[in-house]
Amino acid sequence: MSPFEHGEVYVLDDGGEVDLDLGNYERFLDIKLTRDNNITTGKIYQAVIDKERRGDYLGKTVQVVPHITDAIQEWIERVAMIPVDEQPGPADVCVIELGGTIGDIESMPFTEALGQFSYRVGAGNFCLIHVSLVPVLSAVGEQKSKPTQHSVRGLRSLGLTPNILACRSTLALEENVKQKLSQFCHVPAENIITLYDVPNIWHLPSLLRDQKAHGAILGALNLLGFVNVAREPNLKEWTSRAESCDMLLEPVRIAIVGKYTGLSDSYLSLLKALLHASVSLRKKLVVDWVPASDIEDETAKENPDAYKAAWKLLQGADGVLVPGGFGDRGVEGKILAAKYARENRIPFLGICLGMQIAVIEFARSILGLQDANSTEFDPDTTSPCVIFMPEGSKTHFGGTMRLGSRRTYFQVMDCKSAKLYGNRGFVDERHRHRYEVNPDMVSTLEDAGLSFAGKDETGQRMEIVELPNHPYYIGTQFHPEFKSRPGKPSALFLGLIAAACGQLDSLLHAHKIPNGMAKKVSLYQNGNATKFAKIPADGIYSNCNGVHA
Repeated sequence: MSPFEHGEVYVLDDGGEVDLDLGNYERFLDIKLTRDNNITTGKIYQAVIDKERRGDYLGKTVQVVPHITDAIQEWIERVAMIPVDEQPGPADVCVIELGGTIGDIESMPFTEALGQFSYRVGAGNFCLIHVSLVPVLSAVGEQKSKPTQHSVRGLRSLGLTPNILACRSTLALEENVKQKLSQFCHVPAENIITLYDVPNIWHLPSLLRDQKAHGAILGALNLLGFVNVAREPNLKEWTSRAESCDMLLEPVRIAIVGKYTGLSDSYLSLLKALLHASVSLRKKLVVDWVPASDIEDETAKENPDAYKAAWKLLQGADGVLVPGGFGDRGVEGKILAAKYARENRIPFLGICLGMQIAVIEFARSILGLQDANSTEFDPDTTSPCVIFMPEGSKTHFGGTMRLGSRRTYFQVMDCKSAKLYGNRGFVDERHRHRYEVNPDMVSTLEDAGLSFAGKDETGQRMEIVELPNHPYYIGTQFHPEFKSRPGKPSALFLGLIAAACGQLDSLLHAHKIPNGMAKKVSLYQNGNATKFAKIPADGIYSNCNGVHA
């Protein structure tokens, strides 16, 4: 999926590549979703075609109605029974988001399916919230209700009647506009919620509560009489976090050097992870977008102004973040950013491709391998620092990458990444890549001073790289941003922000293993787990066979 068209591709624990909206649900609700929580037209049609090929329809003509619409309803009912909050039993309420705009040809089967579904389950079991824009004419400052009226009319013509209107606007809805919408859309005025601009998104839960949105939903679902469900929302933590974010004044500047900087949604989870970390450390996040190709030498000749502007942003940053990406455009610029951060001792975090280019830059600058590269960008390089994974496919690109949650084992406990993760022996993080650091070059790189602090269970796949003599220079093959949450920031993003504002030492001290305390770590030998061993206070540990690490 093109980041310019879809925004970022969000990755779930089970390896599902999904729309970024599912990331918003995971972050706000602190839950774990699965690939089945993302219903697409392709999945539905594929399921119906597979049924037809098996003969499930006994040769009948397969049509959008009822076969496609039935498949959509069956999918919803099946997934609704799967808990996502790690609590036993099914949920009380299943939230279904139907994207797009009413009248879109693409969403017609889904709209029809939900119309049938609402009729089948009956009133009191189905609550429809229609989200609509209420624009303001800048010339006169008047809020216009006609677009919402028309969209509701279109919705009702398709067999769906909204219980609640969620009206997106710059300012709170005026009372006369709310009354007009109530009259023409046949929705009670108290069920018309205004979602106006707020200083930060964390104010929204309080905004909804203050307008009794929860009461309207519970009423539509006949849940007001259930004590365990119909309780007043406890938003103390959200309110405190939102107010704290508004009061932050001291800035921390992070330069994001990437390929898709023209659309910030391409890096949405990165932005959220940076925000979570900066708020946790009481700093005001300032992101400087640096197009990777603009800091390359060719741009200096073709567009000197863009070149100077990009380098000015990079050199003014307190920390540098190089995210993932595909294709060779901008790669040399990312390598230059990594070199700048390494040589000038600027805090650096490289993710996925960002880790790979850090290894390439080190091989070029420190080992003197001038043609060091990834086989993704130069298949004929004589110094392949990054290679194609042997289990990958070079002909089928959809869903063939190394995806989802994988375990990383720390090889060195006395390193920044291990300390930031709380001195645990391993971490589980989400992946999305088809190239990896060449294991044949690892010993040469380590001899030159690069430390591969984290590896997979086989010890052959590099997961975390660090430069021990640098204030903060870390690269990860995985994507730590996908598991960052408000109030629970990602460890490595927290480390980047702390290093950028001079607080890393105190943060690491807080994670230091207390003297005399032992931790358990599972060591691996030849891909098989050996016995557990204790780590003494000096940080040196061994397995029961005497193999030291």
